[in-house]
Amino acid sequence: MSLEIIHREQEGIEILDLKGDLTFGPEDLHFRNELAGLPLAGKILAALNLVDLRNLDSIGLGTLVFALKTLRKAGGNLAVFNMRPSHIQLLVEARLETTFEAYETEQDAIDSFFPERNVKRYDILAFVEAQQFTRSKS
Repeated sequence: MSLEIIHREQEGIEILDLKGDLTFGPEDLHFRNELAGLPLAGKILAALNLVDLRNLDSIGLGTLVFALKTLRKAGGNLAVFNMRPSHIQLLVEARLETTFEAYETEQDAIDSFFPERNVKRYDILAFVEAQQFTRSKS
């Protein structure tokens, strides 16, 4: 398995499309190296597109926390969007659901960096409630 990271920019925000797996091993190290280079390149506002991220484990989740802290320490911030249900479930299990600014769409993630824009956050609580409802019916 591998992790492909595609960099692009939209409205001055660095967008990283993650494709593959963010798990313990070379993928995690590769992503950490990419993240460390962002502030050095003056890119402190970033959004991660997780739609094509197949696997995320606890080490990968730790790397996302590392990304958030790295960018905030540099005076920036991080948003995530297009999360899969398995990603959200991992966040909830790790009790990190309020740590990340999560959005459904790329435009919502971009808008989150502009205080004057109306932003719709991903409703993780609604997701958790839906999961609990589904389990109780089973």
